[in-house]
Amino acid sequence: MAISIPSFHEIRCREKTLSFGSKVLIMGVLNVTPDSFSDGGRFIDPGVAMERAKQMIAEGADLIDIGGESTRPGAPYVDEDEEIRRIRPVFEVLGKHTNIPLSIDTRKAAVAQVALDLGAVMVNDVSALQDDPHMAQLVQESNAGVVLMHRQGHSATMQKAPHYDDVVGEIKAFLTERISMAQAAGIPADHIIVDPGIGFGKTLNHNLKILANVGEFLQLGQPVLIGMSRKAFIGELTGRPVGEREMGNAAALATAVWQGAHILRVHDVGAMNDAIRVAQALRNSCDKIGRGC
Repeated sequence: MAISIPSFHEIRCREKTLSFGSKVLIMGVLNVTPDSFSDGGRFIDPGVAMERAKQMIAEGADLIDIGGESTRPGAPYVDEDEEIRRIRPVFEVLGKHTNIPLSIDTRKAAVAQVALDLGAVMVNDVSALQDDPHMAQLVQESNAGVVLMHRQGHSATMQKAPHYDDVVGEIKAFLTERISMAQAAGIPADHIIVDPGIGFGKTLNHNLKILANVGEFLQLGQPVLIGMSRKAFIGELTGRPVGEREMGNAAALATAVWQGAHILRVHDVGAMNDAIRVAQALRNSCDKIGRGC
């Protein structure tokens, strides 16, 4: 049986609004890094990045998340000047030539500021506003939307024997605290999205427990974003390398939709759109008959 899913009407991101309801939103991933685990180096050129963004929009992306620093396990730290150098030309192009909401995937306020100046409307912060003491104020003053993600440890250490006594309960407690912190900093509730952080300081079993219990995070009262596209746990389950995980991705995404996720962060927008829409249609059908499936 599918779970009962609370209704969230919209999230405000500066002049943009993300509307929910019967549609699960797709966040397309656009990495402008040389070392991201999945597509590092492919979209550094602004022209290539623009073409990729156009392709994702045509394939059904509802918003695009642009990042200039890899946060994969073991990734080296990138200083803010280098991160800005990577993302600035992409936002300069996309900010002028697309109306789709743009998100900046960063944990540094200086990088977020540049992106916001060039058209970003959301900050996707894997540290949940912890790594930079200026980030919360920037989000509040810019009226941007924000994604608060759970992460155990940092990139260099987070996959070295991660441990939880109760992975779902501990993530819920963390996100509850970060939501309270964000609101205390003046960020309105209707600007906040939460992400349990699949793959960020979690083992295979931890990731499976999170995915099987997405509904638990709906109790936090905020829309839930799930990002698991091409991640290592899918490779562990299927034995497939990064570029061959589409079928595993599709199964995991369909499960997340059925469990109540509101936004799915994906690389393969076209291929995953089909799986997401089928799962969404099934979920909507159950909603219409009182979840009696």
